[in-house]
Amino acid sequence: MKRQQFLCINAVHILLISSCATQQVSYQDDVVPILESRCIKCHASPDGIGYKATGLEMDSYESLMQGTVYGPVIVAGDSRRSILNMLVEGRAGKLQQMPHYEDEALSSEQIETLKNWVNEGAVNN
Repeated sequence: MKRQQFLCINAVHILLISSCATQQVSYQDDVVPILESRCIKCHASPDGIGYKATGLEMDSYESLMQGTVYGPVIVAGDSRRSILNMLVEGRAGKLQQMPHYEDEALSSEQIETLKNWVNEGAVNN
C-alpha cells in the first residue's frame, strides 16, 4: 500500500511539474506579430526610416538575423547582449528606445516574448 501511495504521489508531482513548464516561443506565431505591429512600419525597405538609417529590415527572419549595417541586433541565446532587446527594453536610453513613439511602445508581455525568444536561441520556428 505504501508503495502505491508513493508511486501515485510521484506521478501527480511529475504531472504538476510538466504542466508548469514554459512553452517555447515561436518566431512565426509569437514574434512576427510583434514585429508586424510595432517594427515593420519603420524597418521595411526601401522607404522605412529605420531601414534607411540603419539598414535593418525586419520583414523576414533572415533579414532580422542579418542585422544592420553596423552589425547583428540579435545574439542568439543572450537577450542581455542583443541590441534588439536593449532597444525595446529601454536599456540603451530613452532617445534610442524602440519604437520611438511612446504610444507605440511594446507591452511588457511583448518585451518578455522577445526576450524569451532570443534566450531560447532565436530560432526560426
